[in-house]
Amino acid sequence: MTVSGPEQRHTVVLPLTSLLPAASPRLAGEDPRHVQAIARLDSPLPPIVVHRATLRVVDGMHRLRAARLRGDERIAVRFFEGSEEDAFVHAVRANTRPGGLPLTRADRSAAAERIIRSHPHWSDRLIASAAGLAASTVATLRRRTGHPAAPTTTRTGRDGRVRPLNAADGRRRAGALIAARPEASLREIAHDAGIAVGTARDVRLRLALGQDPVPKKLRDAERRDTGSVPSVVSSVVSAAVGDAASAVVAPVVVPSSAGDGSSSLSRLRTDPSLRLTEGGRILLRLLNAHAMGGDRWRRLLDAVPAHRRQTVAQAARHCAASWMRFATELERRGG
Repeated sequence: MTVSGPEQRHTVVLPLTSLLPAASPRLAGEDPRHVQAIARLDSPLPPIVVHRATLRVVDGMHRLRAARLRGDERIAVRFFEGSEEDAFVHAVRANTRPGGLPLTRADRSAAAERIIRSHPHWSDRLIASAAGLAASTVATLRRRTGHPAAPTTTRTGRDGRVRPLNAADGRRRAGALIAARPEASLREIAHDAGIAVGTARDVRLRLALGQDPVPKKLRDAERRDTGSVPSVVSSVVSAAVGDAASAVVAPVVVPSSAGDGSSSLSRLRTDPSLRLTEGGRILLRLLNAHAMGGDRWRRLLDAVPAHRRQTVAQAARHCAASWMRFATELERRGG
């Protein structure tokens, strides 16, 4: 997978005066002794890499300075196509490969911080592979630089696959999709929820067993990451998949209706026509989730942080509207 932009492999020759210095990942700039060592070589210098749009050197500043020291007027160049941000990533990658003058630990850490800012949707592992660091080090840098999360709900991994930023959110979206579309294939659920097919299969199995779609270890990780305890829910709301701005809505529970709801639910629980079908069992689990007393509702209200109240309220209304449409369609069908 090419994540930093394509480098054209054919070579051109350009005047040294036409090229601009790079935004080097080396904090101390070029090493004069390394420049002199290169300048003493009798063989032609390997092509340097230049950003086509700006004519800034992406990789090869030591070679460029060596060429000037030797009195050369022209140098072999390969062009890099892409943004300046991607050009910087290419420069970092090129200087962490074996064979060249290696970047220092401070250089690599500073480069990783810059990549975190320019590519916040990249996973810690992907940034680590570019900067020559451990993924845990990148995660620490991300927190330290004030970028604990990307502005999107996904991250791009080293293999090029896009995954949910929060694995628990992906599982909850899958749970909501399975509940809404029990006939959908695992591949469809996985695609719409942004998770792997194997994860979708596990979510479906957990739901069939009456379990939370999110394993306990992931829920515990959420507590550690957010400093709060997620609400215990069995119903999940997912906004329209494909709209990045609203792809994830906080999981909420929809209040059960007043009146004889409890007695109606008791009768439904004993009905074999519901208990013996997958769709019926899913429906009963969702209805059971909403059959809560006032104390539990108050605990859920108290669990919502102030900065999320409007979002949760919007999600709750969305979920309530879905139940109303469901009830209206049932009444329309009669029986």
